[in-house]
Amino acid sequence: MRSSNPVFSRRGFSRDNGYAGFGQQPQAGGPAGGTQTQYAQGNPYAGAGQQAPTNPYATNPYAQQDLQYGAPQAPVTTAGRMTMDDVVMRTATTLGTLVVTAALAWALLPVDDANISKSYGIAIGAGLIAMVLGLVQAFKRKASPPLILTYAALEGVFLGVVSSVVDNRIASGAAMQAVLGTMAVFIGVLIAYKAGWIRVNRRFYGFVMAAAMGFLLLTAVNLLFAVFGGGDGLGFRSGGLGIVFGIVGILLGACFLALDFKQVEDGIAYGAPKEEAWLAAFGLTMTLVWIYLEFLRLIAILQGND
Repeated sequence: MRSSNPVFSRRGFSRDNGYAGFGQQPQAGGPAGGTQTQYAQGNPYAGAGQQAPTNPYATNPYAQQDLQYGAPQAPVTTAGRMTMDDVVMRTATTLGTLVVTAALAWALLPVDDANISKSYGIAIGAGLIAMVLGLVQAFKRKASPPLILTYAALEGVFLGVVSSVVDNRIASGAAMQAVLGTMAVFIGVLIAYKAGWIRVNRRFYGFVMAAAMGFLLLTAVNLLFAVFGGGDGLGFRSGGLGIVFGIVGILLGACFLALDFKQVEDGIAYGAPKEEAWLAAFGLTMTLVWIYLEFLRLIAILQGND
């Protein structure tokens, strides 16, 4: 199954028919949302002869009843199944790769007047290749650790140069502020999700997808106007309108973090294969990159107007 991310299209832990059960009605006498689902009797993660876990909200991973309000039984056996430790380790590896290459790019690709064009060219090339690799992984049926780590390394090069430009030429200290802001959003959303203040259900998913599509469409239109008309395009990335747009972008990233947490929780609860932890790491990394870039852009606008 493929779902959407603010940056790329990527799949969650569901299979074949999207987030199953969005359009289905509960079956009388059965669990909410129906009885036959990939996470119930038809669980693709259940091995031969293995009893599938009971699904409290059946076909819809984003139904009204969330895992926080009634966790399903754990699979009978956890051998070869994804665990939270797997997700944490893969995510740390992916983010660690990104941070290392970003630091190297910052140190080895100067952004002074004599070298900025060359450094920008390398950064843009790395960013474009990273985008292509991200799309390839998004449409693959299985996670590819080398592909994900290569994506992270190239994305790090792009972020390192962009961060250096903003920090050294536009807004001193912006990179560290953006890192702290991204960490604050991650921790805040995690706490809110675990406390049940954020309920990831069908309506939430639909709202976030619609908002993200509108945001990306406006961004694309603004970019076209900037390229062919010059200046700041429609002004979505500068001035007061740019500030509002940046805040909306950060809020969207926070919403996608909640979706990522839900997918991880569902994958663990329903016995996803261990290699699916790489997909969780991939999704979380892309979302955090999105939030970081929005913070960096917002800080550049705020300090650039001083």
